[in-house]
Amino acid sequence: MHDTTGGTLPARPPRRGGQGGPMRSSDPPHNTPAGVNPWMVLSATGLAVVLVMVNLGALNVALPSISRHFHAGAAVANWILLSFMLVNTVLILVFGQFADSFGRRNMYLLGIAVFTVVSLAIGFSPNIWWFLVFRVLQAAGGALVITNNTALLTDAFPESSLGKGLGLNVLIASAAQLIGPVVGGALAGSLGWQWVFWACVPVGLIAMVWGVLVLRRLPSTGSGRPIDWTGGGIIFVALSALIYALSEGGTLGWFNPSVLIGFALFVVLAPILVLTERRSPAPMFDFSLFRDRPYAMANVATFLNAFARVSVVLLASLFYQSVLHQGAFQAGYEVLPVTVGMLVASPIAGALSGRFTPRVLSTTGLGLSALGLILLMWALQPGLAYWLAGTGMTLVGFGSGLFLTPNTRSIMTSVPVDRRGFANGLRSMLQNMGQVLSTAASLTIITAGLPQRLQDAVYSGNVTNFTRTDVLRMVGGYRWAMAALLVATVIGMACSALRGKVAPALQKAD
Repeated sequence: MHDTTGGTLPARPPRRGGQGGPMRSSDPPHNTPAGVNPWMVLSATGLAVVLVMVNLGALNVALPSISRHFHAGAAVANWILLSFMLVNTVLILVFGQFADSFGRRNMYLLGIAVFTVVSLAIGFSPNIWWFLVFRVLQAAGGALVITNNTALLTDAFPESSLGKGLGLNVLIASAAQLIGPVVGGALAGSLGWQWVFWACVPVGLIAMVWGVLVLRRLPSTGSGRPIDWTGGGIIFVALSALIYALSEGGTLGWFNPSVLIGFALFVVLAPILVLTERRSPAPMFDFSLFRDRPYAMANVATFLNAFARVSVVLLASLFYQSVLHQGAFQAGYEVLPVTVGMLVASPIAGALSGRFTPRVLSTTGLGLSALGLILLMWALQPGLAYWLAGTGMTLVGFGSGLFLTPNTRSIMTSVPVDRRGFANGLRSMLQNMGQVLSTAASLTIITAGLPQRLQDAVYSGNVTNFTRTDVLRMVGGYRWAMAALLVATVIGMACSALRGKVAPALQKAD
């Protein structure tokens, strides 16, 4: 879900936010710290990527098993996914400034430790409420890992090989996504859903020990910039309120008091945040970076790509279980084409980065994803032609892989070194926000026109005693959800194309 990509471009001289001035083109280039082997750093960060990504992918397939175990209805089951996404999304941006200030290495290792310990505890949850509490704590650990992963690699690699390092990191993330649904289906189907989390413990322990050994030569101290506690608090409340309102609107009703309060809080706090951050000497949210159009458009495209891509795996796995009567393991196997496509595209994108601009590669990738979504809209039906659905999912994954590498490269090389934590945190937050809103919107669209018994069936996978009319109503919901993802992809293509040409200083390298 949090993809890391890069390239070989030198850093663009952007405007600094906060106290600093603009970065000059004469500033010294980034060099690898003495004694640091960047490829060993990649091996350490790759383990953490596997830890987080496999767990997230596995949970998508294990969701019906967890819902049945806790006898969770549609409203509560929705939060099995959204509780992690909401907290993870909100904390990523806040932790970005923590990493810049206190040191990326220490925050990263703390994240692995928290994620591992909570993964052990979550399997012993006595009820759904304890499960959700542990998921929130796990989300905090995951946010620390995600915020620092790409930034650590950018610190460790010299400019000449940064693209290769970040490209391989995407390859690792794609492989983890590929394995996740299969692992989730196998563990939930044979050993029980608890092992989806317990299996993370040995991986987390290895990642922790290896990280301590490998990352010890990276700088452990941060910039010492003061923490913008006011801005962080406003961001936390505003984003939490918005995500809650969008997530619960379809279930509780858009005019439910709690949903309206959520929207109202966001509307009130958004302008307050802008005013507060512009006056802060060390803002948590650096608005000055968005004066650069390529940087701004790349981030918008990041959000829309995540919105369009992430729910494809979830929707397809739920479709196979709720409509086609398949078990969790088979459903996990059927959705592999999405991550296979990303796995294949990542090295191709890295190879093409030296020949084509980020605008061309990223826009082309989104176009291929749009074509895949069109195929899926027609393929999702009771008499499913799997070759058509598999082709559609492969195109979605391949297009996303082609998009992510050049797009992330352009973001991470466009900011000053001491703002990489913020830049990666914002990028990851936008990806997570896309995932949260995509999951909430997709599930809302699917269940909006269904009676309660069919809404529960979407989550539990229980399809017994359903009429053909019931199934067709569910299929209609899935198709409308895919159509919404298609619209987001087309808008993302427009934003990617509007990012403009690269700066003259970068055209030769590009």
